[in-house]
Amino acid sequence: MFFVSLLAPAQERDSISESQPSTVTPPSSSLRPQLANIKKQIKKTVRGFDRLDTTFIEPQHYVFTVMLQATHNYDIYMLRGIGNNAQSITFAPDMNMKLGPYVGWKWFFFGYTFELGNVNLQRIKQQLDLSIYSSQVGVDLFYRRTGNDYKLRNANLGEGIDTSPLEGKSFNGIKAGITGFNAYYIFNHGRFSYPAAFSQSTIQKVSCGSWMAGLGYTRNSLELDYERLQSLIDLNMMSKYVKLDSALMFRKVNYNDYSISGGYAYNWVFKKNWLFGASLQAALAYKKSTGDVAGNNRDGFDFKNVNLDGIGRFGLVYNNMRWYAGASVIVHTNNYHKSRFRTNNTFGSLNMYVGYNFGLKKRYRKNHED
Repeated sequence: MFFVSLLAPAQERDSISESQPSTVTPPSSSLRPQLANIKKQIKKTVRGFDRLDTTFIEPQHYVFTVMLQATHNYDIYMLRGIGNNAQSITFAPDMNMKLGPYVGWKWFFFGYTFELGNVNLQRIKQQLDLSIYSSQVGVDLFYRRTGNDYKLRNANLGEGIDTSPLEGKSFNGIKAGITGFNAYYIFNHGRFSYPAAFSQSTIQKVSCGSWMAGLGYTRNSLELDYERLQSLIDLNMMSKYVKLDSALMFRKVNYNDYSISGGYAYNWVFKKNWLFGASLQAALAYKKSTGDVAGNNRDGFDFKNVNLDGIGRFGLVYNNMRWYAGASVIVHTNNYHKSRFRTNNTFGSLNMYVGYNFGLKKRYRKNHED
């Protein structure tokens, strides 16, 4: 959080007025207390985002941090027709591992990661994940565009049909994208620390939990080259011809997702400086299609477009305030239903990290050496 004061120091203002005549009328004496009060209220509001009960939470003692993090990303798409005998196909890329350094200042982390192993320029993904945590409020921002590295993981093409020849086959005819945010409020923020589990900026001293509520928006896109998918099926199911279900014969689907979420989070302090944190949120989401809308109610609200999504976060942390290390898992699942087919997209990341805090804050320097 950045704050810029618009008021010059008193001594500087006095020296300017004494050294040269001013053509600008200075603020009246009655206006100055009002401006000072506004400045005070802004500072109070900003500091209020991190107001803590120190019996339960130890505040961060340092201003800066450096961290090395390894990240495994995963992304699964399931397509399924409607009906008891509907076909279904699941796609997922191989899990990749990225490694990179991060630098932190107060609430913010900045960093860069690179993929380990051989990099195929045709398979590079565009991805940005940014999380901002205070004691009261959390915000997750995400931007993802897949590369052409999906593989067919599982298929059900009809009763009695052996689809094992298809499993693990590469398929570059599907592209997916998701852009959006989730913002949530933590009710018991004075005693429960979300940052202790997921941004290592505080230490939870006593086990505690909290209810959460939030809002979210995402824009999703899904493209499928079903003709290429049919060719893949024909090539690998040589002994038996299998026709792809018409419900899965679509080119592109775009939809906007508006959600209201609620859930519970808990930090378990099972040993000094050790913490296991978990949170689960269910989101009631309204999904509005653009470009592939069918039916008479395309411009109005339709309960058929309301789906249940979910967000899960799990973290294991060791933190003695100077050094910290741990691992976290974040999982998002989005569902989309239409009259002819439905999709499920599950994506997230596994993070493993080790870090070091430095730059002791003034109020802690009496009892520590930096």
